[in-house]
Amino acid sequence: MRSLRTGLSLAALFTGAVMLFAAPAAHAADTPLRDLAAAKGKVIGTAVTGSKLTGTYGDIAGVQFSSLTPGNAMKWGTVEPTQGSFNWAEADQIVAFAQAHNQQVRGHTLVWHSQNPSWLTNGTWTSAQLSTLLQNHISTEVGRYKGEITAWDVVNEPFNEDGTYRSTLWYNGLGANYIAQALTWAHAADPAAKLYINDYNVEGVNAKSTALYNLVKSLKAAGVPIDGVGLQAHLILGQVPATLQQNIQRFADLGVDVAITELDVRMALPADSTKLAQQKADFKSVMAACVAVTRCVNVTVWGFTDSDSWVDSTFPGYGAATPYDANYAPKPAYYGISEALGGTTTTPPPTNGACSATYSVTSQWNVGFTGQVTIACSGASLSSWKASWAYGAGQQITQAWNATCTQSGTAVSCANASYNGTVPDGGSVTFGFNASWSGTTNPVPAVTLG
Repeated sequence: MRSLRTGLSLAALFTGAVMLFAAPAAHAADTPLRDLAAAKGKVIGTAVTGSKLTGTYGDIAGVQFSSLTPGNAMKWGTVEPTQGSFNWAEADQIVAFAQAHNQQVRGHTLVWHSQNPSWLTNGTWTSAQLSTLLQNHISTEVGRYKGEITAWDVVNEPFNEDGTYRSTLWYNGLGANYIAQALTWAHAADPAAKLYINDYNVEGVNAKSTALYNLVKSLKAAGVPIDGVGLQAHLILGQVPATLQQNIQRFADLGVDVAITELDVRMALPADSTKLAQQKADFKSVMAACVAVTRCVNVTVWGFTDSDSWVDSTFPGYGAATPYDANYAPKPAYYGISEALGGTTTTPPPTNGACSATYSVTSQWNVGFTGQVTIACSGASLSSWKASWAYGAGQQITQAWNATCTQSGTAVSCANASYNGTVPDGGSVTFGFNASWSGTTNPVPAVTLG
Protein backbone atom coordinates (compact mmCIF):
# COMPACT_ATOMS: atom_id res chain seq x y z
CA MET A 1 0.00 0.00 0.00
CA ARG A 2 1.31 3.46 -0.89
CA SER A 3 1.70 5.84 2.00
CA LEU A 4 2.64 9.49 2.36
CA ARG A 5 5.93 10.67 3.79
CA THR A 6 4.29 10.99 7.18
CA GLY A 7 3.77 7.25 7.24
CA LEU A 8 -0.02 7.64 7.52
CA SER A 9 -2.18 5.75 5.08
CA LEU A 10 -4.12 7.51 2.37
CA ALA A 11 -7.36 6.48 4.04
CA ALA A 12 -6.30 7.88 7.39
CA LEU A 13 -5.39 11.24 5.92
CA PHE A 14 -8.48 11.36 3.75
CA THR A 15 -11.13 10.95 6.44
CA GLY A 16 -12.46 14.03 8.16
CA ALA A 17 -15.45 16.28 8.76
CA VAL A 18 -15.23 19.50 6.77
CA MET A 19 -17.54 22.48 7.20
CA LEU A 20 -19.55 23.44 4.14
CA PHE A 21 -19.32 27.18 3.68
CA ALA A 22 -22.18 28.78 1.81
CA ALA A 23 -21.39 30.81 -1.30
CA PRO A 24 -24.12 33.49 -1.09
CA ALA A 25 -23.45 34.95 -4.53
CA ALA A 26 -24.89 31.85 -6.13
CA HIS A 27 -27.75 31.05 -3.71
CA ALA A 28 -27.85 27.52 -5.05
CA ALA A 29 -30.74 27.33 -7.55
CA ASP A 30 -32.02 30.90 -7.13
CA THR A 31 -32.33 33.10 -10.22
CA PRO A 32 -30.24 36.27 -9.68
CA LEU A 33 -32.28 39.36 -8.84
CA ARG A 34 -30.96 41.20 -11.89
CA ASP A 35 -32.35 38.51 -14.20
CA LEU A 36 -35.72 38.55 -12.47
CA ALA A 37 -35.82 42.35 -12.69
CA ALA A 38 -34.87 42.36 -16.36
CA ALA A 39 -37.77 40.03 -17.11
CA LYS A 40 -40.06 42.67 -15.57
CA GLY A 41 -38.40 45.51 -17.46
CA LYS A 42 -36.77 46.83 -14.29
CA VAL A 43 -33.27 47.49 -12.99
CA ILE A 44 -32.23 46.30 -9.53
CA GLY A 45 -29.32 48.19 -8.00
CA THR A 46 -27.21 48.55 -4.90
CA ALA A 47 -25.00 51.20 -3.40
CA VAL A 48 -21.43 49.98 -3.02
CA THR A 49 -18.12 50.81 -1.42
CA GLY A 50 -15.40 50.58 -4.06
CA SER A 51 -12.69 49.15 -1.82
CA LYS A 52 -14.90 46.17 -0.95
CA LEU A 53 -15.58 45.07 -4.53
CA THR A 54 -13.58 41.85 -4.18
CA GLY A 55 -14.24 38.38 -2.81
CA THR A 56 -17.77 37.51 -1.74
CA TYR A 57 -18.87 41.17 -1.60
CA GLY A 58 -17.78 41.68 -5.19
CA ASP A 59 -19.31 38.38 -6.28
CA ILE A 60 -22.73 39.30 -4.89
CA ALA A 61 -22.58 42.85 -6.26
CA GLY A 62 -21.71 41.56 -9.71
CA VAL A 63 -24.08 38.59 -9.87
CA GLN A 64 -27.22 39.91 -8.21
CA PHE A 65 -27.47 43.56 -9.31
CA SER A 66 -27.75 45.33 -12.65
CA SER A 67 -26.92 48.83 -11.38
CA LEU A 68 -24.37 50.27 -8.96
CA THR A 69 -24.50 53.54 -7.05
CA PRO A 70 -21.29 54.83 -5.47
CA GLY A 71 -22.24 55.29 -1.81
CA ASN A 72 -19.78 58.14 -1.25
CA ALA A 73 -17.22 58.03 -4.05
CA MET A 74 -18.83 60.68 -6.29
CA LYS A 75 -19.77 63.22 -3.63
CA TRP A 76 -18.05 66.59 -3.83
CA GLY A 77 -16.09 66.16 -0.61
CA THR A 78 -14.60 62.94 -1.94
CA VAL A 79 -13.74 63.96 -5.50
CA GLU A 80 -12.39 67.47 -4.74
CA PRO A 81 -11.26 67.58 -1.10
CA THR A 82 -8.92 70.45 -1.91
CA GLN A 83 -9.96 73.06 -4.44
CA GLY A 84 -8.58 72.13 -7.82
CA SER A 85 -7.18 68.80 -6.58
CA PHE A 86 -9.25 65.80 -7.63
CA ASN A 87 -9.46 62.22 -6.44
CA TRP A 88 -11.38 59.96 -8.83
CA ALA A 89 -9.83 56.67 -7.70
CA GLU A 90 -12.83 55.03 -6.02
CA ALA A 91 -15.34 56.42 -8.50
CA ASP A 92 -13.26 55.10 -11.40
CA GLN A 93 -12.98 51.72 -9.66
CA ILE A 94 -16.75 51.40 -9.34
CA VAL A 95 -17.36 52.46 -12.93
CA ALA A 96 -14.79 49.94 -14.17
CA PHE A 97 -16.34 47.16 -12.07
CA ALA A 98 -19.79 47.97 -13.44
CA GLN A 99 -18.56 47.93 -17.02
CA ALA A 100 -16.87 44.57 -16.45
CA HIS A 101 -20.14 43.15 -15.10
CA ASN A 102 -22.49 44.69 -17.68
CA GLN A 103 -24.07 47.02 -15.13
CA GLN A 104 -25.42 50.54 -15.19
CA VAL A 105 -24.00 53.22 -12.91
CA ARG A 106 -26.15 55.72 -11.06
CA GLY A 107 -24.16 58.86 -10.28
CA HIS A 108 -24.68 60.18 -6.75
CA THR A 109 -24.78 63.11 -6.10
CA LEU A 110 -23.86 66.44 -7.70
CA VAL A 111 -25.61 69.10 -5.59
CA TRP A 112 -26.20 68.49 -1.89
CA HIS A 113 -25.99 70.38 1.36
CA SER A 114 -23.91 67.64 3.01
CA GLN A 115 -20.51 65.96 2.47
CA ASN A 116 -19.10 68.98 0.73
CA PRO A 117 -15.41 69.92 1.09
CA SER A 118 -14.52 72.32 3.88
CA TRP A 119 -12.95 74.77 1.44
CA LEU A 120 -16.38 75.15 -0.15
CA THR A 121 -18.55 75.30 2.96
CA ASN A 122 -16.17 77.58 4.87
CA GLY A 123 -15.63 79.99 1.98
CA THR A 124 -17.20 83.39 1.52
CA TRP A 125 -18.67 83.54 -1.95
CA THR A 126 -20.68 86.01 -3.96
CA SER A 127 -23.64 84.59 -5.87
CA ALA A 128 -21.66 84.84 -9.10
CA GLN A 129 -18.71 82.97 -7.60
CA LEU A 130 -20.95 80.30 -6.14
CA SER A 131 -22.70 79.83 -9.46
CA THR A 132 -19.36 79.44 -11.24
CA LEU A 133 -18.13 76.92 -8.66
CA LEU A 134 -21.27 74.83 -9.01
CA GLN A 135 -21.27 74.93 -12.80
CA ASN A 136 -17.59 73.94 -12.93
CA HIS A 137 -18.14 71.08 -10.50
CA ILE A 138 -21.06 69.67 -12.44
CA SER A 139 -19.37 70.12 -15.81
CA THR A 140 -16.15 68.50 -14.58
CA GLU A 141 -17.72 65.46 -12.93
CA VAL A 142 -20.46 64.75 -15.43
CA GLY A 143 -18.07 65.42 -18.28
CA ARG A 144 -15.50 62.98 -16.88
CA TYR A 145 -18.02 60.15 -16.99
CA LYS A 146 -19.87 61.19 -20.13
CA GLY A 147 -21.39 58.12 -21.73
CA GLU A 148 -20.63 55.95 -18.69
CA ILE A 149 -23.32 57.05 -16.24
CA THR A 150 -26.92 56.07 -16.98
CA ALA A 151 -28.53 58.47 -14.50
CA TRP A 152 -27.43 61.22 -12.12
CA ASP A 153 -28.97 62.29 -8.84
CA VAL A 154 -28.32 65.89 -9.78
CA VAL A 155 -29.99 67.64 -6.85
CA ASN A 156 -30.29 65.85 -3.53
CA GLU A 157 -32.72 66.67 -0.71
CA PRO A 158 -33.84 70.21 -1.60
CA PHE A 159 -36.96 70.27 0.63
CA ASN A 160 -37.92 70.50 4.28
CA GLU A 161 -40.59 68.20 5.67
CA ASP A 162 -43.28 70.87 5.26
CA GLY A 163 -42.48 71.32 1.57
CA THR A 164 -40.52 74.56 1.89
CA TYR A 165 -37.06 74.82 0.40
CA ARG A 166 -34.24 73.68 2.67
CA SER A 167 -31.89 76.45 3.78
CA THR A 168 -28.56 75.46 2.21
CA LEU A 169 -25.45 76.98 0.72
CA TRP A 170 -27.11 76.69 -2.68
CA TYR A 171 -30.60 77.94 -1.88
CA ASN A 172 -29.32 80.80 0.26
CA GLY A 173 -26.71 81.84 -2.30
CA LEU A 174 -28.52 81.24 -5.58
CA GLY A 175 -32.22 80.99 -4.79
CA ALA A 176 -34.56 78.19 -5.88
CA ASN A 177 -33.33 78.55 -9.45
CA TYR A 178 -30.15 76.65 -8.53
CA ILE A 179 -32.09 73.44 -9.22
CA ALA A 180 -32.95 74.37 -12.81
CA GLN A 181 -29.42 75.64 -13.36
CA ALA A 182 -27.86 72.42 -12.07
CA LEU A 183 -30.06 70.29 -14.32
CA THR A 184 -29.27 72.45 -17.33
CA TRP A 185 -25.51 72.29 -16.71
CA ALA A 186 -25.62 68.52 -16.20
CA HIS A 187 -27.54 68.05 -19.44
CA ALA A 188 -24.99 70.14 -21.31
CA ALA A 189 -22.16 67.99 -19.95
CA ASP A 190 -23.83 64.69 -20.93
CA PRO A 191 -27.03 64.98 -22.97
CA ALA A 192 -27.60 61.20 -22.83
CA ALA A 193 -27.65 60.85 -19.05
CA LYS A 194 -30.99 60.74 -17.23
CA LEU A 195 -31.26 63.56 -14.68
CA TYR A 196 -33.05 63.17 -11.33
CA ILE A 197 -34.03 65.10 -8.25
CA ASN A 198 -33.70 62.87 -5.20
CA ASP A 199 -35.16 63.20 -1.69
CA TYR A 200 -36.24 61.26 1.41
CA ASN A 201 -39.64 61.05 3.13
CA VAL A 202 -41.25 61.59 -0.26
CA GLU A 203 -42.30 57.96 -0.76
CA GLY A 204 -45.96 58.55 0.12
CA VAL A 205 -48.29 61.41 -0.71
CA ASN A 206 -47.51 64.19 1.77
CA ALA A 207 -46.50 67.86 1.91
CA LYS A 208 -42.89 67.16 1.01
CA SER A 209 -43.65 64.87 -1.94
CA THR A 210 -46.29 67.31 -3.17
CA ALA A 211 -43.69 70.09 -3.16
CA LEU A 212 -41.41 67.85 -5.20
CA TYR A 213 -44.29 67.02 -7.53
CA ASN A 214 -45.06 70.71 -8.07
CA LEU A 215 -41.37 71.47 -8.69
CA VAL A 216 -41.04 68.73 -11.30
CA LYS A 217 -44.26 69.88 -12.96
CA SER A 218 -43.00 73.45 -13.19
CA LEU A 219 -39.57 72.39 -14.47
CA LYS A 220 -41.21 70.29 -17.17
CA ALA A 221 -43.43 73.22 -18.16
CA ALA A 222 -40.38 75.49 -18.40
CA GLY A 223 -38.48 73.06 -20.60
CA VAL A 224 -35.80 72.35 -18.01
CA PRO A 225 -34.15 68.93 -18.58
CA ILE A 226 -35.59 66.71 -15.85
CA ASP A 227 -35.99 62.99 -16.51
CA GLY A 228 -36.93 61.50 -13.19
CA VAL A 229 -37.47 61.63 -9.45
CA GLY A 230 -35.71 59.53 -6.86
CA LEU A 231 -37.60 58.36 -3.78
CA GLN A 232 -34.91 57.37 -1.30
CA ALA A 233 -37.01 54.99 0.82
CA HIS A 234 -34.99 54.85 4.02
CA LEU A 235 -37.86 53.15 5.82
CA ILE A 236 -38.66 51.96 9.33
CA LEU A 237 -39.92 48.43 9.85
CA GLY A 238 -43.64 48.14 9.14
CA GLN A 239 -43.97 51.71 7.88
CA VAL A 240 -44.13 51.44 4.09
CA PRO A 241 -46.49 54.28 3.09
CA ALA A 242 -49.89 53.06 1.97
CA THR A 243 -49.82 55.64 -0.84
CA LEU A 244 -46.44 54.54 -2.26
CA GLN A 245 -47.75 53.14 -5.54
CA GLN A 246 -50.19 56.04 -5.94
CA ASN A 247 -47.33 58.49 -5.44
CA ILE A 248 -45.07 56.70 -7.93
CA GLN A 249 -47.91 56.78 -10.44
CA ARG A 250 -48.60 60.50 -10.07
CA PHE A 251 -44.96 61.34 -10.80
CA ALA A 252 -45.00 58.96 -13.75
CA ASP A 253 -48.08 60.74 -15.03
CA LEU A 254 -46.00 63.93 -15.25
CA GLY A 255 -43.91 62.19 -17.91
CA VAL A 256 -40.85 61.39 -15.83
CA ASP A 257 -39.28 58.15 -14.65
CA VAL A 258 -39.29 57.14 -11.00
CA ALA A 259 -36.57 55.28 -9.11
CA ILE A 260 -36.44 53.95 -5.59
CA THR A 261 -32.89 55.07 -4.97
CA GLU A 262 -31.77 54.22 -1.41
CA LEU A 263 -34.01 51.46 -0.06
CA ASP A 264 -33.39 50.00 3.37
CA VAL A 265 -35.72 48.99 6.19
CA ARG A 266 -34.27 49.45 9.65
CA MET A 267 -35.48 47.69 12.78
CA ALA A 268 -34.89 47.98 16.51
CA LEU A 269 -32.13 45.55 17.43
CA PRO A 270 -31.79 42.71 18.02
CA ALA A 271 -33.40 41.21 14.94
CA ASP A 272 -35.66 38.21 15.39
CA SER A 273 -37.77 36.00 13.15
CA THR A 274 -40.86 38.19 13.54
CA LYS A 275 -39.02 41.37 12.60
CA LEU A 276 -37.26 39.68 9.68
CA ALA A 277 -40.62 38.42 8.39
CA GLN A 278 -42.01 41.95 8.51
CA GLN A 279 -38.91 43.27 6.79
CA LYS A 280 -39.41 40.71 4.03
CA ALA A 281 -42.99 41.95 3.59
CA ASP A 282 -41.77 45.57 3.47
CA PHE A 283 -39.12 44.95 0.81
CA LYS A 284 -41.63 42.92 -1.19
CA SER A 285 -44.22 45.71 -0.93
CA VAL A 286 -41.82 48.39 -2.19
CA MET A 287 -40.60 46.22 -5.05
CA ALA A 288 -44.17 45.30 -5.99
CA ALA A 289 -45.21 48.96 -6.09
CA CYS A 290 -42.43 49.66 -8.56
CA VAL A 291 -43.28 46.62 -10.66
CA ALA A 292 -46.88 47.87 -10.89
CA VAL A 293 -45.91 51.20 -12.51
CA THR A 294 -44.35 51.08 -15.95
CA ARG A 295 -42.24 54.21 -15.48
CA CYS A 296 -40.78 53.02 -12.19
CA VAL A 297 -37.49 51.91 -13.69
CA ASN A 298 -35.08 51.10 -10.88
CA VAL A 299 -35.04 49.93 -7.27
CA THR A 300 -31.68 50.38 -5.53
CA VAL A 301 -30.94 49.08 -2.04
CA TRP A 302 -28.65 51.30 0.00
CA GLY A 303 -26.00 48.67 0.55
CA PHE A 304 -26.92 45.02 0.22
CA THR A 305 -25.24 43.72 3.38
CA ASP A 306 -25.69 44.78 7.00
CA SER A 307 -21.91 45.07 7.30
CA ASP A 308 -21.92 47.91 4.76
CA SER A 309 -24.95 49.84 6.02
CA TRP A 310 -25.04 53.40 7.30
CA VAL A 311 -27.96 52.70 9.63
CA ASP A 312 -26.22 51.35 12.73
CA SER A 313 -23.96 54.39 13.12
CA THR A 314 -26.70 56.89 12.25
CA PHE A 315 -29.64 55.47 14.22
CA PRO A 316 -28.32 54.01 17.50
CA GLY A 317 -30.19 50.87 18.49
CA TYR A 318 -31.37 50.23 14.93
CA GLY A 319 -29.87 48.13 12.17
CA ALA A 320 -30.23 44.90 10.16
CA ALA A 321 -31.62 47.12 7.40
CA THR A 322 -30.47 45.38 4.21
CA PRO A 323 -31.30 42.15 2.32
CA TYR A 324 -28.13 40.32 3.44
CA ASP A 325 -26.73 39.78 6.91
CA ALA A 326 -23.20 40.78 7.89
CA ASN A 327 -21.88 37.38 6.80
CA TYR A 328 -23.31 37.84 3.27
CA ALA A 329 -26.10 35.32 3.75
CA PRO A 330 -29.42 36.36 2.16
CA LYS A 331 -32.11 37.26 4.69
CA PRO A 332 -35.86 36.83 4.21
CA ALA A 333 -35.85 40.36 2.74
CA TYR A 334 -33.83 39.09 -0.22
CA TYR A 335 -36.60 36.60 -0.96
CA GLY A 336 -39.21 39.34 -0.57
CA ILE A 337 -37.55 41.21 -3.43
CA SER A 338 -37.28 37.99 -5.42
CA GLU A 339 -40.94 37.13 -4.95
CA ALA A 340 -42.09 40.59 -6.02
CA LEU A 341 -40.07 40.12 -9.21
CA GLY A 342 -41.70 36.77 -9.95
CA GLY A 343 -39.07 34.53 -8.39
CA THR A 344 -40.01 31.50 -6.38
CA THR A 345 -40.00 31.43 -2.61
CA THR A 346 -36.80 29.75 -1.54
CA THR A 347 -35.66 28.76 1.90
CA PRO A 348 -32.57 30.83 2.70
CA PRO A 349 -29.39 28.79 2.60
CA PRO A 350 -27.99 27.76 5.95
CA THR A 351 -25.58 29.91 7.85
CA ASN A 352 -22.01 28.72 8.14
CA GLY A 353 -21.80 25.65 10.35
CA ALA A 354 -25.41 24.51 9.83
CA CYS A 355 -24.30 21.84 7.36
CA SER A 356 -21.14 19.77 7.23
CA ALA A 357 -19.48 17.32 4.86
CA THR A 358 -17.56 14.25 5.81
CA TYR A 359 -15.00 13.36 3.15
CA SER A 360 -13.50 9.87 3.33
CA VAL A 361 -11.62 7.33 1.26
CA THR A 362 -13.24 3.92 1.64
CA SER A 363 -10.63 1.94 -0.27
CA GLN A 364 -7.48 2.47 -2.30
CA TRP A 365 -4.98 0.64 -4.48
CA ASN A 366 -1.72 1.46 -6.20
CA VAL A 367 -3.22 3.63 -8.93
CA GLY A 368 -6.56 4.73 -7.53
CA PHE A 369 -9.05 5.01 -4.69
CA THR A 370 -12.79 5.11 -3.91
CA GLY A 371 -14.08 8.07 -1.96
CA GLN A 372 -17.35 9.46 -0.68
CA VAL A 373 -18.77 12.70 0.71
CA THR A 374 -21.70 12.82 3.14
CA ILE A 375 -23.58 16.12 3.43
CA ALA A 376 -25.52 16.44 6.68
CA CYS A 377 -27.63 19.36 7.98
CA SER A 378 -28.66 20.30 11.49
CA GLY A 379 -30.78 23.38 12.11
CA ALA A 380 -31.13 24.09 8.40
CA SER A 381 -32.02 22.41 5.11
CA LEU A 382 -30.97 22.50 1.47
CA SER A 383 -33.05 22.30 -1.69
CA SER A 384 -30.00 21.70 -3.87
CA TRP A 385 -26.26 21.46 -3.40
CA LYS A 386 -22.92 21.53 -5.14
CA ALA A 387 -19.78 20.41 -3.34
CA SER A 388 -16.41 21.61 -4.60
CA TRP A 389 -12.83 21.02 -3.59
CA ALA A 390 -9.27 21.08 -4.95
CA TYR A 391 -7.13 17.97 -5.28
CA GLY A 392 -3.39 17.68 -5.28
CA ALA A 393 -1.65 17.15 -8.58
CA GLY A 394 -2.11 13.73 -10.10
CA GLN A 395 -5.62 12.96 -8.81
CA GLN A 396 -8.46 12.56 -11.28
CA ILE A 397 -12.06 11.46 -10.73
CA THR A 398 -12.98 8.75 -13.23
CA GLN A 399 -16.52 7.78 -12.16
CA ALA A 400 -19.18 9.14 -9.78
CA TRP A 401 -22.57 8.03 -8.46
CA ASN A 402 -25.40 9.91 -6.73
CA ALA A 403 -23.87 13.14 -8.10
CA THR A 404 -22.66 14.69 -11.34
CA CYS A 405 -18.96 15.43 -10.95
CA THR A 406 -16.69 17.41 -13.22
CA GLN A 407 -13.00 18.19 -12.88
CA SER A 408 -10.87 20.90 -14.45
CA GLY A 409 -7.23 20.60 -13.50
CA THR A 410 -7.25 20.09 -9.74
CA ALA A 411 -10.69 21.69 -9.22
CA VAL A 412 -13.55 19.24 -8.59
CA SER A 413 -17.25 20.14 -8.56
CA CYS A 414 -20.04 17.65 -7.73
CA ALA A 415 -23.72 18.64 -8.00
CA ASN A 416 -26.73 16.74 -6.71
CA ALA A 417 -28.60 14.26 -8.84
CA SER A 418 -32.24 14.96 -9.67
CA TYR A 419 -33.40 12.72 -6.83
CA ASN A 420 -31.17 13.78 -3.92
CA GLY A 421 -30.92 17.56 -3.99
CA THR A 422 -32.98 17.96 -0.82
CA VAL A 423 -31.15 17.65 2.48
CA PRO A 424 -33.72 18.01 5.28
CA ASP A 425 -32.98 19.37 8.71
CA GLY A 426 -31.50 16.41 10.57
CA GLY A 427 -30.94 14.45 7.33
CA SER A 428 -28.03 13.65 5.05
CA VAL A 429 -27.11 12.50 1.55
CA THR A 430 -24.00 10.67 0.37
CA PHE A 431 -22.34 10.47 -3.01
CA GLY A 432 -19.29 8.49 -4.10
CA PHE A 433 -16.63 8.33 -6.75
CA ASN A 434 -13.64 6.45 -8.08
CA ALA A 435 -10.44 8.32 -8.84
CA SER A 436 -6.96 7.63 -10.13
CA TRP A 437 -3.89 9.00 -8.41
CA SER A 438 -0.14 9.10 -8.81
CA GLY A 439 0.84 8.85 -5.19
CA THR A 440 0.62 12.49 -4.10
CA THR A 441 -2.40 14.13 -2.47
CA ASN A 442 -3.67 16.75 -0.02
CA PRO A 443 -5.19 15.49 3.25
CA VAL A 444 -8.86 16.39 3.74
CA PRO A 445 -9.48 18.89 0.95
CA ALA A 446 -11.57 21.90 2.00
CA VAL A 447 -15.10 21.45 0.68
CA THR A 448 -17.34 24.40 -0.20
CA LEU A 449 -21.05 24.55 -0.98
CA GLY A 450 -22.25 26.69 -3.86
